[in-house]
Amino acid sequence: MSFPRKLCPFLSFFAVLSWMGLLGGTLLYAHPELTGGRIAPPGWLLLVLQAMFIVAVFMRERAAPERLQGIDFTGLLRQLLLRPALWAVAGVGVHQLVQLVSGPGQGTGSVLYTVFYTLNVGLFVLLLAHTNYAWRALVLFRSNERLRRQWVWFEVLLGATLLLRLLPWTPPMGLASALLGVLAAYGAYLSGRQKWVAFLNRRQKLGVVLFQLAIIVVMGVFVAYFLYTRPAFRLVGPATQNAFLLLNAFFAGFYALMGLLVTLFNLPTAGVFEQKREEILSLQRLTQLIQRGQTEGEVYSMFFDSAIQTVQADAAWLHLTDARDPGFEPRFQLQPDQGEAIRQQLSHMQLLDLEYLNNELGASSFRKLALPFGSLMVMPLSSSKRHYGNIYLLKEHTQAFDRENLSILQTFASQTVLSIENLLLIQASMHTQRVQDELKIASAVQDSLIPKNLPIDNWFEISSYAVSATEVGGDFYDFLHLPGRRLAVLIGDVSGKGVTAAFHVAQMKGIFHALMQENPLARNEREKYPVPSRFMAQANDALGRCLEKSAFITASLYIIDYEHGGFVFARAGHCHTLYYHSIKEEVSYFQTAGLGLGIIRHDGYEKHIKNQFYDYNPGDVMVIYTDGIVEARDAAQDEYGEDRLLRMLEQSYYLDAEQIKAHILADLHEFSKGQPMHDDQTLLVIKFKSAQPEAAL
Repeated sequence: MSFPRKLCPFLSFFAVLSWMGLLGGTLLYAHPELTGGRIAPPGWLLLVLQAMFIVAVFMRERAAPERLQGIDFTGLLRQLLLRPALWAVAGVGVHQLVQLVSGPGQGTGSVLYTVFYTLNVGLFVLLLAHTNYAWRALVLFRSNERLRRQWVWFEVLLGATLLLRLLPWTPPMGLASALLGVLAAYGAYLSGRQKWVAFLNRRQKLGVVLFQLAIIVVMGVFVAYFLYTRPAFRLVGPATQNAFLLLNAFFAGFYALMGLLVTLFNLPTAGVFEQKREEILSLQRLTQLIQRGQTEGEVYSMFFDSAIQTVQADAAWLHLTDARDPGFEPRFQLQPDQGEAIRQQLSHMQLLDLEYLNNELGASSFRKLALPFGSLMVMPLSSSKRHYGNIYLLKEHTQAFDRENLSILQTFASQTVLSIENLLLIQASMHTQRVQDELKIASAVQDSLIPKNLPIDNWFEISSYAVSATEVGGDFYDFLHLPGRRLAVLIGDVSGKGVTAAFHVAQMKGIFHALMQENPLARNEREKYPVPSRFMAQANDALGRCLEKSAFITASLYIIDYEHGGFVFARAGHCHTLYYHSIKEEVSYFQTAGLGLGIIRHDGYEKHIKNQFYDYNPGDVMVIYTDGIVEARDAAQDEYGEDRLLRMLEQSYYLDAEQIKAHILADLHEFSKGQPMHDDQTLLVIKFKSAQPEAAL
């Protein structure tokens, strides 16, 4: 159950009007002498005005845009404390200060006391509404439909129960206690279903706990305030009004405490999720790093360093069996004699050149080696024709590695071998005319796949730029109009270069057009076209049947619903989206996780890709690009970088899409002037027009 956003101004006006009515009614109720005793409103009228004000404020808050942006949980709690909570506590503080410094004529029966008390009631209700919907955003973060329905029932029951406290009728103590106990237990149950804690990083954990403690303290302040003013409240309004406010403050404090306990209990689990997320991101960085290797030594070094970082190994050794010297023989906290002892033991076990995982070294045949480690993982670097060596990764503790570490690392070991073989092949074959002819053919094929006409509409502007570092590159992008004024935008980068890359680009674009067709068997409109995460899972499944074992593709898919002002996207290991938010007037990157296509080729891939929803505003700008933009180098071999790209958008967001693109490219070309292009460069700029068609009606 939700309310249209266009009702927000009306609900805000109604809330202000009802509070002013409550203030006027309270003044006449508490001070009939102001009208010579001619007007004295009944108590029930004050209760009705109180209920109208509360309903208007809560409806206004429910109709407001979602306050949780992405996974900025600390921002949500900080916003709650710095606005409604700060104002509410300030109101209580000022009231108490006035009470202390006022003379005898300004006591609990004064007009000033009544005005301050009614003002604090209004600030408290605003704080309740903000707190309730902040809690709602946390509870429903990435929740299923069942939990959302349960929340609606809880919200209705709690609101009805609390509003009934405004009635003069008091239910039996046993019934009231049982009902409140059930609501408290139901709220605690919903609090325990929160998933957002798992997405906190190390820096955010302490901040979240402190923010939640501050919210509990604020609610405690209001409990104390309403208890303190309770004896004098009969002069200001009906007794049930004070009981209602006190019960609201208690429930808000109770649920804030439940949220804090859930956070504390889940912090250890959040650390595990954070570690797994860092492992996946580290492997994703490895994907991009390996492609930059210009020599065998660079490729081996990148693979070795990233493997250690990914699995957080305490010791490692890369042993190369190739007779040629690639200029690399790294060891990390492992003596050569220890490495050779491990190799000899594996040789006796006939496992020397095979994948191997042992999480109990002290309880196996390795115990005679007296190694100061409890877990060992070995990954061979081999192709069908040649064995290059093994990487040995060790940890001090037992049960420190898992099968997923082994599976993902195997993919990148294959990629390392492929990169080495590609380097050797390129050095031997680039001088032949046959290779040049193939590249020309592939270049013509790739050029035919680039969209020649950009989508045009009244809602947005699009400008594009694409250039290959060699005759044939691996970058691609495409557009597809969907029914209901929606546009699908796909951008990606295929590993490798040349004819194979061009072939995979054609495959990916074919998959895009095939999967984004209407499903005639769909049960409803929502299921007719796949959401981005589902598309990535289906594309990964299709590519798994035709993509080479060591090849992969990074991609991002955006489905823009410009009639309703929003878009949803999923990122499969591609560069982060740069975005200008016109309301906040700030430029930032969408920091989302996602694994490249073809890295994991089984059903478990879908859990590594997530959708992100975003409501855009007129004037917003989206910059989508490939890594060739941010990895362009200057004469000192420094990279252009994400920070510089962000500054360029900060300087040009007010221009149209074509001018923004020109501004970024001018700076990029000046930065890399005189340097060869190391990678393909693709740039898309989408600007949502300041004058949207709906706004013009």
